[in-house]
Amino acid sequence: MASGIDRLREAPIVGQLMRFLVAGGITTLLYTAVYLPLAMWVFGRERAVLAVPFAFAVAVTAGFWLHSNWSFRGHGSRSEGAGQRAKFVGVQGAGLLMHAAITWIVTDLMGMPAWMPLIPGLILVPIVTFLLNRQWVFR
Repeated sequence: MASGIDRLREAPIVGQLMRFLVAGGITTLLYTAVYLPLAMWVFGRERAVLAVPFAFAVAVTAGFWLHSNWSFRGHGSRSEGAGQRAKFVGVQGAGLLMHAAITWIVTDLMGMPAWMPLIPGLILVPIVTFLLNRQWVFR
């Protein structure tokens, strides 16, 4: 008889979530590698929010390939093509707005350092985008 842990390991969502976290780690590193230099040395803390679209563009490009080919492989009926890419960009756009809002609140309103928005942003945005990708984009 399979234990609860064994059944959990066999659940498709667990594999998707694990792959999503690895792919998300890669895109997070890319996002951070673009965001931090721009926020700290190009735009400065006062305008750190201006670095968000650049960082997100790099991360979303890598993210679509990783998530469509790996994170959600074999999930759902997959209506690939322009519609799926448009939905993915829409979900990522929601993530971009979340990152921008968090960055603006933390750096501009609260006066915190430019690296500080990475903490809440890189926790909240992946949770929201995983759920939206799983239920809407790659279903």
